[in-house]
Amino acid sequence: MSLDVREIARRAVGKVLAERGRVEHAVAHPAQPSLGGVHVHVELPQPPAAARGGRELVTAECLASVANGGTLSVEVSAVITPLAQEEAHRRGIRFTRGSAPSRLRVAVGSDHGGFAAKKDVLTLLGELGCSAQDFGTRDENAVDYPDFARAVAEAVASGQCDLGVVIDGAGIGSAIAANKVPGIRAATCCDVAMAKNAREHNFANVLSLGGKMLQRPLLLDVVRAFLATPTGEERHRRRVEKISEIERRYSKGASQGVRA
Repeated sequence: MSLDVREIARRAVGKVLAERGRVEHAVAHPAQPSLGGVHVHVELPQPPAAARGGRELVTAECLASVANGGTLSVEVSAVITPLAQEEAHRRGIRFTRGSAPSRLRVAVGSDHGGFAAKKDVLTLLGELGCSAQDFGTRDENAVDYPDFARAVAEAVASGQCDLGVVIDGAGIGSAIAANKVPGIRAATCCDVAMAKNAREHNFANVLSLGGKMLQRPLLLDVVRAFLATPTGEERHRRRVEKISEIERRYSKGASQGVRA
């Protein structure tokens, strides 16, 4: 009882590839003439163009045409494989995700818990070509988050700014405070999908972030996604209008605009 040597080799290679999380694309080809040995040729699959759910999949092969020290622009929701991340790090390649509408006016504010993150958000907004207005705080001395959330919310509600970003330790208190200003729909977002949903489905105009809850790369990706996602279709607008109706019913003086 003997197995073909080529079959044994094929199974061995298949096992190794399976352990590495890869799938063999083709069986071994017939043996080629060699010095008494067996030549086994295995074709590995090409990386798929898109990840499951239509999200862009960035693999190490996608970096082949990028110069060392260069940048690669990818979608906001793109999935970057671990091998691609390692290759990018080795070659000094930087990924840039999405973009924001040119000269978008963005109000930014934080308390002491979000101050460090706010500095990085302001830097990002400059890189994206946005016009950022910093409503404080100016350092890490303890302050009250409602004051800064209100300032950002009022800037958006009055039309002074197009969108707002508020940051505190957890991102919850500032959202609650901002939502007390008529016309504001502030959403606390913890990942890119939530940020896109907040804009597309809920027409959120203020993003609230937990500066101590999110790792900095993720926090900045959330900001990118929020700024780059437009509001959604008519069915979403109809539902958001119902939210506005609730606000009008219970907000005394809302018709006079933002309170002083």
